[in-house]
Amino acid sequence: MQIVEFYFDFSSTNSYFAAFMLPEICARNNARVNWRPTHFAALFRGTGFDVMAMTPRKARYLWRDHARYAEATGLPFRKPSRFPIKTASALRAVLAAGHAAQTDDSGDSREHAHRAISQAIMRAYWERDEDISAHDVLASIATSAGFDGAALIDIANAKPTRDELAALTEDAVARGVFGAPTFFVGDEMFWGKDRLDFVEGLLKRPR
Repeated sequence: MQIVEFYFDFSSTNSYFAAFMLPEICARNNARVNWRPTHFAALFRGTGFDVMAMTPRKARYLWRDHARYAEATGLPFRKPSRFPIKTASALRAVLAAGHAAQTDDSGDSREHAHRAISQAIMRAYWERDEDISAHDVLASIATSAGFDGAALIDIANAKPTRDELAALTEDAVARGVFGAPTFFVGDEMFWGKDRLDFVEGLLKRPR
């Protein structure tokens, strides 16, 4: 089975769309998503990139374009009142959910846990404008997604999980990741939700 590695951050509008589109693509092509939560604020600090450095007219265009994409995909979307937002705790919650899931040889349970919590947090932020930087909010989201919310947040805040997120972010830097979302199929890298057609095209090629 082929694997698509998905580097994402909850502060990325395009990661929101990809979090729902990519699993459908993988399901159509007998592939699996490897969810790779990445602290892009830390990644950008290392490169000197300022995500907010754009003209007002470009920002207006981008928000309108996101609205068009929401209409095209049928995904609910609203501009959050807190943007950008701190996402380290939410990203660690994804890792914690994976650790809390029962493991099996296929890895299906961990992938399911990563998908469930990631999509739940995406919906909370990009659809309902919830403060996903707050631990009590994250615990409530996790509980609604079928986890023990309080226990999951405890795992997320522990040093091993903090170190794991830092390592994943360093891995993204080492692989040449510079923006979210980024996808890998083998060694082939694709950046942006508008490259998901290319991802699916590669998955369809005979191996």
